[in-house]
Amino acid sequence: MTTTRQRGTPPSTKREQTGNGATTGYVLTPGRYVGAEVQEDDGEPFAEKMQRLTAQWQEQQAEAVRLDAAIDANLKALGFGDKQ
Repeated sequence: MTTTRQRGTPPSTKREQTGNGATTGYVLTPGRYVGAEVQEDDGEPFAEKMQRLTAQWQEQQAEAVRLDAAIDANLKALGFGDKQ
């Protein structure tokens, strides 16, 4: 029996055939092969988007600190909050 699979190569590994690399620009990122769709440009300039997302992240970090403190207080009230 003849197989195109190379010895030692997992059966699920797709082999790149000669010449196909040029058609994809030699891009070998996993997204191209696992079904990740190309994202459309939302029109928001990168610098503005990063500034907005950074501010959102900082707000979420502050909320995480507040929630951690509330959880710690609740655990201590239940007798489980003492760190050893």
